[in-house]
Amino acid sequence: MHVHAHPDDESSKGAATTAMYVAQGVDVHVVTCTGGERGSILNPKMDRPEILANISEVRRQEMERARDILGVTQDWLGFVDSGFPEGDPAPPLPEGCFALVPLEESAERLVRLMRSFRPHVVTTYDEKGGYPHPDHVRCHEVSVAAFEAAGDPKRFPDAGDPWQPLKLYYSHNWNRPKMMAIHEAMLEHGLESPYADRLEEWKPDPEWDARVTTRVPCSDYFGVRDQALLAHATQIDPDGPWFVIPREIQQKVWGTEDYELVTSHVESEIPEDDLFAGVTPDA
Repeated sequence: MHVHAHPDDESSKGAATTAMYVAQGVDVHVVTCTGGERGSILNPKMDRPEILANISEVRRQEMERARDILGVTQDWLGFVDSGFPEGDPAPPLPEGCFALVPLEESAERLVRLMRSFRPHVVTTYDEKGGYPHPDHVRCHEVSVAAFEAAGDPKRFPDAGDPWQPLKLYYSHNWNRPKMMAIHEAMLEHGLESPYADRLEEWKPDPEWDARVTTRVPCSDYFGVRDQALLAHATQIDPDGPWFVIPREIQQKVWGTEDYELVTSHVESEIPEDDLFAGVTPDA
């Protein structure tokens, strides 16, 4: 089970891992916490009045296409996008948005889905949210709370029979070493790297980078990942920076998607190359 904040996050974070496991016959379920209602239209070709007026339905349809491409099942947690507050000072979050919903309320909804789908492995974001969008931070908090509560019969007794997922991971898909390796490979091939400015701002943090425990080799599925990304047409510009890096360079230089094993209820030896390491068939 992957728990994400918005539609498109399932395709930009861990999608090749997802496609690989689906191809191996694993049931993969995506939980999308919000509808992405307050997300900006990032593809200029889709920045049209009729799209903006129907953004909720458009993003729902995009999610349906991405879901079919990845071969996953999916549920909406049913909360409203908080938006990304900009300004100094930042404006208050809108009333009723996901980031302001009491944690017990949102965690109960996710516990209900965990007890229904009964995942062995759960992935979500780190405590920074991957980046500091309030929905991403809240997604982390809700995921951790639900992971801890799902197996406890005293917690949310009306949310289904208890089920304890065995492993919890944080996604570290966009880590600095990966970006640096791809950046250097682009320059070696005489190509312009879109990461130069970002790397200037992103200072090295060896302790943070060392948190990665699990690198899943999934480069054969980068094409499926890209098709799932393109399904989110309001969010992904096919002529934008997402697709500047040739896939062959990505596959050669960094052919994994990377995670941090946070909690394991099975024997786990790190480093790993499989999210299901230690999970037995009868678990």
